[in-house]
Amino acid sequence: MSEQPVQTVSIREAREHLADVVDRAERDEPTVITRRGREVAAVVPIELLREYRRWEERELLRLIEERRDEPTYSLEEVMAETLARPE
Repeated sequence: MSEQPVQTVSIREAREHLADVVDRAERDEPTVITRRGREVAAVVPIELLREYRRWEERELLRLIEERRDEPTYSLEEVMAETLARPE
């Protein structure tokens, strides 16, 4: 991914120039989309999205494996402990 600043556009600008936004993503240049000045979405290269999904899956599997041997508690046990706490 390039080290240049990320382009930011409003939803209206993104709609009016969608082809340009997509072209930038193909060149590894993400575009952040704002609504009323607040960042709400980003158009990124598809490979970046795929890479993130692979990372997320690996992290989830790592967490499951890491916690596999930890003790488990029933809902009843959790509720009993919670209700026994002083207010």
